[in-house]
Amino acid sequence: MKFRTRTLYSRPMESPLGRLLLCATDQGLAGAWFDHQRHWPDTAGWQRADDHPVLVEAASQLGDYFAGERQRFELPLDLSHGTEFQQAVWQALLAIPVGRTTSYGALSAGIGRAAAVRAVGAAVGRNPISVIVPCHRVLGADGSLTGYAGGLERKSALLELEGALLV
Repeated sequence: MKFRTRTLYSRPMESPLGRLLLCATDQGLAGAWFDHQRHWPDTAGWQRADDHPVLVEAASQLGDYFAGERQRFELPLDLSHGTEFQQAVWQALLAIPVGRTTSYGALSAGIGRAAAVRAVGAAVGRNPISVIVPCHRVLGADGSLTGYAGGLERKSALLELEGALLV
């Protein structure tokens, strides 16, 4: 993923599902990727900033989430690096409640683009902020686990953590 010209700050964090790379701009959190995730960003020129306030808070809230102590994230987000269509899809993802899931078709209909299921799926797959922008809550039309850039094992684990997937 290419970001428009602006300063990008990053820091890694460990999670029970593997290492995450967090990224922020001056506007807010712009990325959270698991190691070896598809659509890994080009990090050339990023500044390592372990003490950046947004990154510190994101790491803290993610730690609480993985410990089962947080269900909602309260962070400024910067989703401006996506297309207008991608941003609409990512905003729709933010409306899916914890413990609930939706289908790609329902998500498409929800943004007024019912015929654009494949394009919506592609935008979901390009979500730059794993976990916090909950693309893991989108399932196939038949309720099956489908596509997750971080891997289906992580998707399953996230849904289980949220009580949305019975083991």
